[in-house]
Amino acid sequence: MRRVNTSRFESGAEKYAAYLATTEGRLRVDLAWENLRAFLPQCAVGCSPELRRALDLGGGTGALAVRLAGFGFDVVVVDSSDAMLALAEQAARAAGVSSSISLRHAGAAELSKEFPTACFDVVVCHSLLEYVENLAEVLCAIRRLLRGAGAAASILVRNRLGEVLKAAIQSGDLDLAETNLSAEWAAESLYGESARLFDAADLRSRLLEAGLKVVAERGVRVIADYLPASLLQDERAYARIFALETMLGERPEFAGIARYTQFLVQPAHA
Repeated sequence: MRRVNTSRFESGAEKYAAYLATTEGRLRVDLAWENLRAFLPQCAVGCSPELRRALDLGGGTGALAVRLAGFGFDVVVVDSSDAMLALAEQAARAAGVSSSISLRHAGAAELSKEFPTACFDVVVCHSLLEYVENLAEVLCAIRRLLRGAGAAASILVRNRLGEVLKAAIQSGDLDLAETNLSAEWAAESLYGESARLFDAADLRSRLLEAGLKVVAERGVRVIADYLPASLLQDERAYARIFALETMLGERPEFAGIARYTQFLVQPAHA
């Protein structure tokens, strides 16, 4: 089991927040939210707020927690970085949803202690599994925390094939592209630290082993990383790219080569 250096998220929280303001960062958040929004559990709609609970696991700056709160959920953000949680608190205040968001300093391995019973209608786990040491343990914890057949989780991971194309197209590094075809870990570009790579088929199997069935699979950032800067100039251009990315991400042949893969899952057995 590889020991993952997660201190990058404490010392580099502001750097991560700056990344989320770039076109690539915005697209990752916006596309993943759009996919999730379409699959929010229908059983929760119309319930009183205290019954509409969401967990944002590794919630970072709170970008998705704020949107879930705006959608009517009471959200718990769990993160192992105090610096990230401080940014999430600021985001909640700025959006006027502080009363709907609570913050907990904890790691993914501590979920059983933090939440001993199934208590969430939605669990969000975006760009976290790349850094956890015991993948199966976290997936089983997510399944255990979902209450009821209509509950759902959104899981976003770094796609191996996307890393192959990135190395070849962005960097022209054909040796790295070949290495990424089979490497379990790669160096992510923001911090230069290790991040796990995922094959969609392998993760589907792991999800099923954890008691989670895949309801939908989407690609996130299929072509945006390779577009010329001239196409990324303003909000109108961003909207155009977002619309095309949404269409491409729904098609399996394009989703397979996206930078990230998003799984919308539900309990396999209620």
